[in-house]
Amino acid sequence: MLSISQVPSFSLTSVKSLRSPSSSSSSTLSVFFSFFPKVSRFVRASSGIPNLAACSKPESIPRVNNAGLKLEETVEAAVKAKIRLDSWISSRVHGVSRARVQSSIRLGLVSVNGRVVDKVSHNVKAGDEVNCTISELQPLKAEPEDIPLDIVYEDKHLLVVNKPAHMVVHPAPGNPTGTLVNGILHHCSLPCVAYSNPEDDSDEETLSDDEEMTSSSSLAASVRPGIVHRLDKGTSGLLVVAKDEHSHAHLAEQFKLHTIERVYISLTSGVPSPSQGRVDIPIGRDPNNRIRMAAIPGSLSRGKARHAASRYKVIETLAGGGSALVEWRLETGRTHQIRAHAKYMGVPLLGDEVYGGTKSVALSLLQRRVSRSDQEQILELVSRMDRPCLHAIVLGFEHPCTGEVVKFSCPPPSDLAEIVGLLRRSGREKVTQLSAFFLTFMPWEFLFSIQRCWLC
Repeated sequence: MLSISQVPSFSLTSVKSLRSPSSSSSSTLSVFFSFFPKVSRFVRASSGIPNLAACSKPESIPRVNNAGLKLEETVEAAVKAKIRLDSWISSRVHGVSRARVQSSIRLGLVSVNGRVVDKVSHNVKAGDEVNCTISELQPLKAEPEDIPLDIVYEDKHLLVVNKPAHMVVHPAPGNPTGTLVNGILHHCSLPCVAYSNPEDDSDEETLSDDEEMTSSSSLAASVRPGIVHRLDKGTSGLLVVAKDEHSHAHLAEQFKLHTIERVYISLTSGVPSPSQGRVDIPIGRDPNNRIRMAAIPGSLSRGKARHAASRYKVIETLAGGGSALVEWRLETGRTHQIRAHAKYMGVPLLGDEVYGGTKSVALSLLQRRVSRSDQEQILELVSRMDRPCLHAIVLGFEHPCTGEVVKFSCPPPSDLAEIVGLLRRSGREKVTQLSAFFLTFMPWEFLFSIQRCWLC
């Protein structure tokens, strides 16, 4: 059922701990403040990095391998419906990542009612007897690569990275090198390790952009940069990476409970109506195109999609209504959630060729609304767009070591700032030109009659 409801106004001024601007990044921040005045106030709110000195204490976190840990339990009667085997074991074993639980299942270290089960998506029910032995840490196949990384924050337990557009998060068929994982291996001075490409197992969370990654990186018993969540290749912005298993499990649990704060900004093709609200439409595989997702009303009860909810607010209308700068806050983290919900609302993200924000759509909306002097530049910018205009601007979570709530922010990249600046300027020039036309050619009596109608 469609649910797009009015919600209270969002505020980005609550960010507590933000990236500290350095001299090398001051020009980028100046561009950001210039192009995003309505968003930049929360970046200006603070430049301090949270005090996480306690994280340097070795005793603050146990360094436990957990290999050989045994679980022998009966699925409780409180479980009314069937539940995935890997999910149930993960809920019973703390401090062990779900990826490692899945590895234990695939290695034949788990039995249900005395029978070995090697399928992670196997369903268990109340009364089933489960025996599990946690496996050794399984490595990845990835080589360290000297890839420049924009590190927003780092301590001995985690990294917060500003991922550029076009960078893939982890190695996969078609993208074996040049990924964020390759860069982190080099940054952390870790050796070449083996990598096992994750299997789908019909679990969309393993492919999720922002939900916990069930197939995290595994490097060593003491140091394990783990990909807890990911962003699309074309999406830029903030992403947290765990350095050890405890941090990975702790962060993954926060994603599972939807307590992570995630704020995105985007440019849409057209303007959302109403200007702010909540989209509560399940998301599943598009039956007509398996490489994309779709918002499918009423599909939740039929098991064809998963619950997905997004809150949005129009920050600014651009180019006379041809586009809008929109803030998104995610309550869930389904694959392509913002992109699928934006398409469902009829305002696909600008530059999103997969979900309808094509170059032709963008030009049809923008060219007739901008001044003639800017039409050529609009054409050039739109022609160069090679990714959805989407940026993960704020990331907040509870630090797995100190328990302190930390929040980080980074300004959008130059490609997004450039097109926002042009659309804002063009919209204003168009309005000025139209005003001049009316004042020159329209009878005063007609103008006054329009004014009286507005006042009524």
